[in-house]
Amino acid sequence: MIKRGFEFLKQIKENNNREWFTQHKPGYDSIVEENKAFFHGIYSELQKHDSLENIHIFRIYKDVRFSKDKAPYKTYFGAGFSRTKPRLRGGYYIHLEPGNSFVGGGFQAPDNEDLYRIRKEFEMNTTEIEKITSDKTFVKYFGALKGEDGVKTAPKGFDKSHPAIDLIKKKQYIVRRSFSDQEVFSDDFTKEVMATFLAMRPFFDYMSDVLTTDLNGEPLF
Repeated sequence: MIKRGFEFLKQIKENNNREWFTQHKPGYDSIVEENKAFFHGIYSELQKHDSLENIHIFRIYKDVRFSKDKAPYKTYFGAGFSRTKPRLRGGYYIHLEPGNSFVGGGFQAPDNEDLYRIRKEFEMNTTEIEKITSDKTFVKYFGALKGEDGVKTAPKGFDKSHPAIDLIKKKQYIVRRSFSDQEVFSDDFTKEVMATFLAMRPFFDYMSDVLTTDLNGEPLF
């Protein structure tokens, strides 16, 4: 199923225009239905282990209004799974693209309030996050915590010489595991996706505790 979708994505990459896509739309429609079944299967399996708020399957159509790249179609399939707010935080994501497939999750774009709370937590204490990110399962699946830096030195109000400044200056806190095409095509792929998602849970649960308490550790809800 995924293999057929990859062949279509490769063709889109070579023919990223509306004329070609219109001619091949019937084939795309059948692939979409297969993708929906696959993504919903992951969603159902993940619901057995977590409380999810929704599933979002991303459309292939690009919003090119503010993009220099005017190619109208994405060259990947993706789906996101949100945990049930406000008590559970973090989101799961699966990205299927020839030569660039991965499973990831975390806090891609926390709002200003959440970002400040996370930074203050790391300013006070990094013992728990360091324990989580050095755990052998975390390292096996993700290597290290990732995410773009929000500033070059330190956010306003934080000391640039703080021992945890590399964590504090991030604007994202995410994890990611890459898969080769052959791994995606294998019979074990769904099992590996689930194992990867479950390996995120200690990180998600800790961050949920942070984001649902104040700086004194008192519950907000």
